[in-house]
Amino acid sequence: MAIYKNDKGGILKYIATAPLLFMLTIPIIWSVLLPAFILDLFVTAYQAICFPIYKITKVKRSDYMIIDRHRLGYLNIIEKANCMYCSYVNGLMGYISEVAGRTEQFWCPIRHASRTISIHRQYPRFLKYGDSKDYHKNLDKLREELRDIKADIKE
Repeated sequence: MAIYKNDKGGILKYIATAPLLFMLTIPIIWSVLLPAFILDLFVTAYQAICFPIYKITKVKRSDYMIIDRHRLGYLNIIEKANCMYCSYVNGLMGYISEVAGRTEQFWCPIRHASRTISIHRQYPRFLKYGDSKDYHKNLDKLREELRDIKADIKE
């Protein structure tokens, strides 16, 4: 890692060369952090309380919170803080998506009538929109699948 030290940009140069509009957006960007912490707390509490009742395998939060780029020697302190922020918020969104996806599979595993841009991991198993027979026939099976979800294999 020591070889990266030569590639590190100075903080003063970083600030001096940043466009003014970028600098003015900093408070807006960072204002999201407190609501993100609160959301993290609530989703974690929700999962801890409700998933055992529903017999849903809990989502391992640490699988989504990968915060490691701040160790890169070529980043200055501002860049490291920005990387930590992005890693946390994007990891949180992935974690929440997985918790929400498992919840949706338990309560309403039905595909939407319209195509969605982004789907969670459970969505492909969901039942076709408007198929009432398949819904009542397979709801218990889809709920049962949530009891033994294995963690993704990391490369």
